[in-house]
Amino acid sequence: MSSRQSDSSAANSGVLDPPSRSHSCSVLYLIGSVRRRGYRGDSPSDSGKDMLEIPLPPWQERPDEPLPTKRARLLYESRKRGMLENCILLSLFAKENLNRMSERQLNLYDRLINEPSNDWDIYYWATEAKPTPAVFENEVMAMLREFAKNKKREQRLRQPDLEYLFEPPR
Repeated sequence: MSSRQSDSSAANSGVLDPPSRSHSCSVLYLIGSVRRRGYRGDSPSDSGKDMLEIPLPPWQERPDEPLPTKRARLLYESRKRGMLENCILLSLFAKENLNRMSERQLNLYDRLINEPSNDWDIYYWATEAKPTPAVFENEVMAMLREFAKNKKREQRLRQPDLEYLFEPPR
């Protein structure tokens, strides 16, 4: 199947093809009106398939999670993103903001960093390269966008050291 045929059949089915057959990616796609999360990428050569699709479980809010546990989990998830740009951006944002966030804000941040299956989307929304979908347009996204502007012109070349976890909150 040619790339052009793949694109038109994907458009008809509501499933997005990755930008290039040589790159794999995670995608959030629509089938009808149902949102699905999944991984799409090249299949192993011996599989007999062109593309490999692995569904990801849907994001679920954790209403009974204690706040200290939620903050620790979100800190970890902010540091371990899979792409350096978001590891740096989100880990520094988490360091500066997680301890000050209300439970509602923590839930919004949890959804923001865990529901989209493509980290590039989060990065593009934070840097305003692409518009943020309405479902993620909230006060935490506004905080992240403002943080990404780096108005203080700080050098942000690596994640923060973990020693700050043992310092009293400011």
